[in-house]
Amino acid sequence: MPVIANLTDTNITVLLPELILVAFAMLVMLIDMFTSERQSDVRALLPWVALVGVLAAVHRCTVIWHDMPLSFQGAAALDSFALGVKLVVLIAAGLSILLSTGYMPSVSKQTGEYYALLLLCSAGMMVMGAATDLITVFLSLEIFSLALYIMCGLNREKPRGIEAAMKYFLLGAFASGFFVYGAALIYGATGSTQYNAIAASLAAGNNDSFLLYPGIALLLVGFGFKVSMVPFHMWTPDVYQGAPTPVTAFMSVGTKTAGFAAFIRLLVFALPAAQPVWGWAVAGFALITMLLGNFAALRQTSLKRMLAYSSIAHAGYILVGLASGVAAAASAAVFYLFAYAFMNIGAFAVVIMLERVGEGDALANRATGLAKRWPYLAAAMAIFMFSLSGLPPLAGFVGKFLVFKAAADGGWITLAILGMLASAVSAYYYLRVVIAMYFGDPDSETATERYTWPALNVGVAIAAVCTVLIGIYPGLWSGWFIF
Repeated sequence: MPVIANLTDTNITVLLPELILVAFAMLVMLIDMFTSERQSDVRALLPWVALVGVLAAVHRCTVIWHDMPLSFQGAAALDSFALGVKLVVLIAAGLSILLSTGYMPSVSKQTGEYYALLLLCSAGMMVMGAATDLITVFLSLEIFSLALYIMCGLNREKPRGIEAAMKYFLLGAFASGFFVYGAALIYGATGSTQYNAIAASLAAGNNDSFLLYPGIALLLVGFGFKVSMVPFHMWTPDVYQGAPTPVTAFMSVGTKTAGFAAFIRLLVFALPAAQPVWGWAVAGFALITMLLGNFAALRQTSLKRMLAYSSIAHAGYILVGLASGVAAAASAAVFYLFAYAFMNIGAFAVVIMLERVGEGDALANRATGLAKRWPYLAAAMAIFMFSLSGLPPLAGFVGKFLVFKAAADGGWITLAILGMLASAVSAYYYLRVVIAMYFGDPDSETATERYTWPALNVGVAIAAVCTVLIGIYPGLWSGWFIF
């Protein structure tokens, strides 16, 4: 379990990785501001400046790994859990930048703003993973949400993109209202917004259950929106389909990581005394999230919508482990998100290659016979599909094994079995793509040209290799995610 240092500490080291991202975001904006459109060679450096910022933040995370635990006025903590979350967000940001280098100039002239927003969004997500106060959670939530609202609507010439941004904005504001109201009730019940004080109040029995449990319920709604938990998932398919694909790839991992990080810190570490109540609620949400996500994905013809509903189902798998309330579930959840970052962003990278230029979407039948035209691309997509379905020896299998094991160890054996059955259902729509690529004959809809560039190829290769290595050698990585 994470250990929080003295709450009177004011150690800026806690937020150094985030400050690095903010500094590079400002640098990107300054470069963009003082260069004209004719200086295309300078503007072409913007994604690489952003990527250097991400790598600098990763380096800082590895340097401060041995300085834990640290705290910043009780509002944020630097512990193994926070660092694990930061690394997952940075991995998602780095891969998304590689996906964006050739894509964003074709859909928007505001490439400088895009990379700055991506860095600021990542910083907000990282703060949310370190937050130990409900006020800090809300501030970080709004920071990354506002950035994402803009990023979703950057393609102003695409009506579907504007619709996606508006839908995400309206529903996001609605969810934020639930969160604030829930935080107010928690404060009324325990007298504090800081997690350690909330936990102490519950342990001592000094709380008002009439306010506490409605507050927890409202916070579940707020977090449920961010992690695409049913029935708060309505925005996910339309926003994923309408947003620029690199933004969709980043959202699919980043918002889940930040949402689940705050979810875990509050429920597993601050409210363990209330687990007999919220555990059943989380288990119920897990079940309906897995079922709806998987069965809705079965009907999709768009690869982006299929991956959107698949993303909903993956949120359900993580919830299965969290229902137990044990500390091992937190480790399993972050490891799952670590593996998910590579396999899901890798899948979206292949989707980008299959898109018709300017359309921003790819139908599943554009992958038909793909292995006959681009064998390595089909092989990479097959790795991602197999991993997402949970087949060994890939990263997805290890992630699902850990979350289901955490549920079983916590006494939720039936829920773990239902999770495995739901995962078996997902194999149908994932393997359908693989079968189409290898056993289908190319037709008029099959992609004839790849929408690609060198950085995108590198991103696909990194994602595929890491998906395999995490599955074969899980012990090399799991030490980072033991809390």
